[in-house]
Amino acid sequence: MGQIRLKINGLAFELEVKPWATLLDTLREDLGLTGTKEGCGQGECGACTVLMDGKPVNACLILAMEAEGKEIVTIEGLASGDELHPIQQAFVDRGGMQCGFCTPGMILSAKALLDENPDPTDEEIRKGLEGNFCRCTGYTKIIESIRVAAERMKG
Repeated sequence: MGQIRLKINGLAFELEVKPWATLLDTLREDLGLTGTKEGCGQGECGACTVLMDGKPVNACLILAMEAEGKEIVTIEGLASGDELHPIQQAFVDRGGMQCGFCTPGMILSAKALLDENPDPTDEEIRKGLEGNFCRCTGYTKIIESIRVAAERMKG
């Protein structure tokens, strides 16, 4: 067991974790942040995507100890109280989700994209979502949701 300090969604946590515990396990099991989903467990589907220092990463591939000292943002950290982040709201408004399983990873990947490129083309959106798979929507509504969010975030 090892003691680590994590900063998740702006809050500091001190935890004791097993050396082999993934960030995904720690988020879900130790901290109760279940918005981050486990899909494949091999970094292929994107369901476990979180932001680490602003970059999308697969939490199933990161050891919790590797996240020490990093700024982690999960889907729970995007909303401000009862007010959804503009990307979250656009997914609701435009039907960018169906079953919702891939949605947290899609939204966090979209946030990283829009933070870097506030006016992406559809092709750039597709590129920004690489590694995030959805079996329900066919991606059209997801891309539309991100386009709408980009417009709203510009003001």
